Amino acid sequence: MRKLVYYVGVSIDGYIAGPGHDISFFPLPDDMLAWIGEEYPETLPTHVRPHLGLADAPNRHFDTLVMGRGTYEPGLAINVTSPYAHVKQYVVSRTLTGIDDPAVEFVKDDPLGLVRELKRQDGMDVWLAGGGRLAAALLPEIDELVVKSYPVVAANGTRAFDGDFQPTPFTPTATRTFSNGAQVTWFARR
Repeated sequence: MRKLVYYVGVSIDGYIAGPGHDISFFPLPDDMLAWIGEEYPETLPTHVRPHLGLADAPNRHFDTLVMGRGTYEPGLAINVTSPYAHVKQYVVSRTLTGIDDPAVEFVKDDPLGLVRELKRQDGMDVWLAGGGRLAAALLPEIDELVVKSYPVVAANGTRAFDGDFQPTPFTPTATRTFSNGAQVTWFARR
């Protein structure tokens, strides 16, 4: 069975984006970017991959992506309607009325039902990219966390999980540290 993996970058204080979905404040050192390109190339947007020499890099972990409106909209701002064309894309939103790109499937209701169906299908794992409300709604189905922790405080923005109180134990399984102190930690659901 496929796993739902929340692969996400966070600030010290637990934000995945600043106001307006800004992620430019995350300090991404060259060694971390190279590692992402090698280990998780499918998490880099399709339009960015050629600039990093990864245009034809195979997916290593994920072939499906579930994201919220806030994760999808920055691409729209630069006229990218299918930001991760190398994976099957789902956008979950109660506020959007639809999506004009046939490569991106729009989901208005029942993200839990969507994820449960995706997990029953054959394929690689399913990547949850955010946002915080969607992650909180999908917490019962999250099997693993891959948390890129950046050494910066945001103080405002989008929280990694933004929902009802629901303590959910995970066990750290590995950690990797990069040149500026950023870390990636893997957590498995207990």
